Amino acid sequence: MARKCDITGKGTTTGNNVSHSHRKTKKVVKANIHRKRIYLEDEKRWVTLNLSTRALRTMEKNGVKAVLSEAGLL
Repeated sequence: MARKCDITGKGTTTGNNVSHSHRKTKKVVKANIHRKRIYLEDEKRWVTLNLSTRALRTMEKNGVKAVLSEAGLL
């Protein structure tokens, strides 16, 4: 599974591990992505999406149909 959100586009990013002596080494910071099945009542079907937790919270707040249509997935 690709670690990229289908709604927000969040994915992996890079940063620095900083030691006590301030030596910096690269690290990968992974997004909090979950594979979710969402039921669309209008179309009477299930859709499987890779979603970040932020996108899930937005869907709960604004509604599934509004978020998917804004993202261009409907």
